[in-house]
Amino acid sequence: MNLSKILKNVFLVVIFGLIVTACATKKSVKTTTESTTESTTTTKAAETQKADPIEKLDALMQGDVYIGSDTVGELASGVPDRVFFATNETILTTASRETLRKQAAWLRQNSDVTVVVEGHADERGTREYNLALGERRANAAKDYLMTYGVSSDRIKVLSYGKERPVDSGSNPLSWSKNRRSVTVKAN
Repeated sequence: MNLSKILKNVFLVVIFGLIVTACATKKSVKTTTESTTESTTTTKAAETQKADPIEKLDALMQGDVYIGSDTVGELASGVPDRVFFATNETILTTASRETLRKQAAWLRQNSDVTVVVEGHADERGTREYNLALGERRANAAKDYLMTYGVSSDRIKVLSYGKERPVDSGSNPLSWSKNRRSVTVKAN
């Protein structure tokens, strides 16, 4: 009898803990219809309010990878010149691979053009570490371009590490803009 009370109490404590944890970590999820309704019923007061800085950050970053376009130039018409990376990473995101496929297609059509792929890092870390990281990022982009038919002798790799930031701020958004590789025409 006493053992069943103990087991019952343990069970209740575990269930209560799970409920509290679920409530504390619950994320707001909107359905498509809720989002559409909200966007079509925007009031003038809401339009004049400044956006929350965290919402702005979420709109420009996916995880810690920059997805905005304010710093992006063009290698050619309709062909973005840069791709972005996560912190301490050289793995290409889906968006990066799409950009590099566009670059490769353009480079295949313009076989007389050679490029330099510049690797960059954010301000954190030592100079040596960031130079090596920038080189690995540039090589990741070069390897992907080669996978899509661009000859390796048309692509040079150069790392600037943290020496040439595109955004001089010292915050997550600035850092994400600076973690990049940029494809630049060499001739």
